[in-house]
Amino acid sequence: MSHISIRNLSVAYDGHQALDNVTVDIPDGQITAIIGPSGCGKTTLLKSCNRLIDLTDGVKVEGEVLIDGVNIFDPTVDVTQLRKKMGLLFQRPYPLPMSIYDNVAYGPRIHGLRDRKKLEEIVQRCLKVSSLWEEVKGRLRAPATGLSVGQQQRLCLARALAVEPEVLLGDEPTSALDPMAAQQVERRLLELKGDYTVVIVTHILRQAKRLADYVIFLYMGELVEHGPAAEVFTTPRDKRTQAYLGGEVS
Repeated sequence: MSHISIRNLSVAYDGHQALDNVTVDIPDGQITAIIGPSGCGKTTLLKSCNRLIDLTDGVKVEGEVLIDGVNIFDPTVDVTQLRKKMGLLFQRPYPLPMSIYDNVAYGPRIHGLRDRKKLEEIVQRCLKVSSLWEEVKGRLRAPATGLSVGQQQRLCLARALAVEPEVLLGDEPTSALDPMAAQQVERRLLELKGDYTVVIVTHILRQAKRLADYVIFLYMGELVEHGPAAEVFTTPRDKRTQAYLGGEVS
């Protein structure tokens, strides 16, 4: 069984159908890219995986999202523990209004870790994994808001990794970054796959082709096509996929 299995998932916002009966398994230890035109349900599908859609008024969910075989929409599920499993990078980085060190230590502290030495080890390890350590090791107590946008996104990656998630979710995680900063984040994601299951939403086809092992193509809330990236990009089966990849639909 895949780590993440989506079964007959439908999501509506105040009567507007954002996702319609989506069923797909997301491969473990790979990068899955969710692609499709604007407004097709990409972000809704991503946020369904950690129940962030719960925060939207008027949302109605039918179907299941199974994480390790457990339906996360079951009322007995601990949402805090669920989100600990599912690290998330947003379109724009949102550093907490505290120091660089405290941003990374925040999650472990929330989950009860108080040992200073262990916290220091976690902060250093996660900043190294996100390729930020060498740039900030001399100013860990400085405000995180003083970092560049690209550094802030890598800090948010370090913060997500600090709670030892099993899955990394990215909602267009490089869209607010300049090309060099975007390349740094892409390199980190490629290095992290295998250790983590990575799922990203991207509107940049070139990025999906660079990163993705597996592709999910949505169109108007419907799952049109999914499969290994090499197959979807070279021999798409559905005419809507062909049109989108050919630039006829944006």
